Parts: sequence; C-alpha cells; structure tokens
Amino acid sequence: MKIAVACMKELVSQHFGHCESFYVFDTENGKITDGKRVANPGHKPGFLPNFLGDMGVAVIISGGMGGGAIEIFNERNIEVIVGAEGDAKQAVESYLKGELKSTGSVCHDHSHADECGNH
Repeated sequence: MKIAVACMKELVSQHFGHCESFYVFDTENGKITDGKRVANPGHKPGFLPNFLGDMGVAVIISGGMGGGAIEIFNERNIEVIVGAEGDAKQAVESYLKGELKSTGSVCHDHSHADECGNH
C-alpha cells in the first residue's frame, strides 16, 4: 500500500496544497519498505488528488486540507488523514499501528495557508 504525506522538509505540512513535496511510502505487512520524495507539481484545484491517485496512493496524510481535495480523494477511495503533525515517517508508522486518526481539519480559506491544521 502506498501512503503519501504532504511535507515541508521532513515534517507534515499544515496545508496539503502548499507543501514542498509529497513523501510517498511503500508499505507491506504494517511496515515501511521504501520511500521517495516527489516534488509538488503545483497547487491547482482538483489536480493534486488525481496526481497522487494516479501514482497508486491509497492514503494521504496532511495537517490540513480543503474540502474540494477531500471530496476528490473520497471519490477515488483514497483515505484522508488530516490533523497530523510532526515527522512524516513517524506519522506513517503511527498510521500503520492504528494510532493516527483524522481530526477532520478542513481548510475553508486559502488566505490562511500557513495556519491550516491549527483550527
């Protein structure tokens, strides 16, 4: 299973669309088997969920995310975990242990991109 984390360096980004990159982890039997960083190709409405879905991502982890992106992920049967913070790899390990749950932190206003996940 592929799990992507929206990142700013090694940390979970607080706004999905404005992250520097996505850290895409391959997992098997509850363990990380590989990981690669993929640059964010740009924030355009509706593009990133399909970009990640086409890569075979089954789960996306982020601090905050807009409702439109969440809807597209849901339509593609990709699990959305929002409200995450801290180290990206640790977030995936917590998810695999069943310890990381979505808080439902939905961003409604792009003017506060640096604050998403904190409300």
